[in-house]
Amino acid sequence: MISVVIPFLNEEKLITRFLNELCENMEQTGEAYEIVCVDDGSTDTTLQKLIEFRSRNSSIKILSLSRNFGLQPALTAGIEYAKGDYLIIMDGDFQDPPELVPVLFDKIKATGADIVSAVREARNEKFTKRIYINIFHRIFDKLTGGQQVSQTGNFCIINKKAHRAMLQFSERNRYIPGIRNFIGFRHEFILYDRPDRPEGEAKMSRKKLFLLASDAIYSFSKWPIIICLYLGLLGIFIFFLAIIYTVASKFLGFAPIGWSSMFLAISFFGSVQLTFLGLIGEYVYRIFKEVQDRPIYFVQDIYE
Repeated sequence: MISVVIPFLNEEKLITRFLNELCENMEQTGEAYEIVCVDDGSTDTTLQKLIEFRSRNSSIKILSLSRNFGLQPALTAGIEYAKGDYLIIMDGDFQDPPELVPVLFDKIKATGADIVSAVREARNEKFTKRIYINIFHRIFDKLTGGQQVSQTGNFCIINKKAHRAMLQFSERNRYIPGIRNFIGFRHEFILYDRPDRPEGEAKMSRKKLFLLASDAIYSFSKWPIIICLYLGLLGIFIFFLAIIYTVASKFLGFAPIGWSSMFLAISFFGSVQLTFLGLIGEYVYRIFKEVQDRPIYFVQDIYE
């Protein structure tokens, strides 16, 4: 059986059309399937439309979360609930095209791979969004030493072995594509052009994209701490240059620079210290969230 996990948030305009196309493409695989729809606290008629669609197709399973917990927790809920031998993860806004689902399944069957990810060869989204995302992928790829696959998102298919590995993660701040690449196993790819959503507003705002990028970098890279170290070493180097300059000016009879040099020195070292404190505070906060060990989502209702 193939399980498809899809989070939805206020997608009343697209959801019926999307599920119709997805079911048509799932039939092409020739396998039994379930579609796990996670309603992430929608405030429109998304849940009602899901329930209505399920009355016509019993392959639809619905997890209704008690409130909006965010994309990664919603995906986690679906991943933990899915029971299939293969698991497909995708978005429900047509930016992960349903017609590629049989392609993913054929690829994993033909190659014997454990994971097949869809790599975005081109993007047809808004220009500014493309810039933000391309910058993130370039930085993330460099900071992780090439251990992450660039230009991949949630859209993928994994087998039972990789599914079990992903279920072993218990961290609060999650980045599903990073976890998928971290577990290893045999990984194959397909290329596709990522379309823009046909209608409705994108649910990932600039702020949410920035927070997701922060989670990815903090979770899978040690570079924030290394940057602090480099800044600290640079500060020490500048400090020794200032000592040499002051001593030399005394012996050569030059008057040392007065308040301006003192002001610049205090400003520089103060900025470095505040940078350190901010980054250390971010890590302490994340440790605090992990130690709290709170559930990352709550299910209000299950329709199956």
